[in-house]
Amino acid sequence: MAALKAPIEKQRKQPVQARSAATVDAILEACIQVLLRVGKEKLTTTLVAARAGVSVGTLYQYFPNKRSLLQAVLRAHLLRVTESFEAACAAHRGLPLCVIVAGAANGFFRAKMIEPKVALALYSVSSDVDGLGITEDLRLRNEAAFERALESAPEKLCVETRLAAFTMQSTMIGVSRRILEAKIPAREHEALREQMVAMLCAYAESVAVS
Repeated sequence: MAALKAPIEKQRKQPVQARSAATVDAILEACIQVLLRVGKEKLTTTLVAARAGVSVGTLYQYFPNKRSLLQAVLRAHLLRVTESFEAACAAHRGLPLCVIVAGAANGFFRAKMIEPKVALALYSVSSDVDGLGITEDLRLRNEAAFERALESAPEKLCVETRLAAFTMQSTMIGVSRRILEAKIPAREHEALREQMVAMLCAYAESVAVS
């Protein structure tokens, strides 16, 4: 029998006032700091609340447990990356295919690498908190933004847009994740970004109808 999938936790309370929103932001930032300091196994809601300067009871008003808290932190991080990627895709629509691809890839890579230690730490917790499930809507947004950008290029593709987009986005994700997991020094990131873009443009040109 297949293992039952753990349910996605929901925030108990949505912040509607500026003060409440600031409290949630402080809790999420504190969670990241504690995660970086002690790791996912030793992270507790008590430690996070203390770091955020709030009571555990206040934390529980918004997050019922550690799992829901980590899910919220992961989602907030990926939402920032998604918004950067969407903006990069929109900014390059209608331009030559390789320019679109390079612009989108640069937007994704730089957003992902702003805080490499945070991104790496969140990779480590993603599978524990059903990261794929809680961010399915963000995946769809990324795909839609990139596909719209590719379809706006003057060049036409000899493969389905969704297949080309999937191939290139998988490359972006794979390269950035490998850099993080291998703990490549920050001084080498720019050179690796250039290599990734060159590879993506070569692929894009190979599937473009001449």
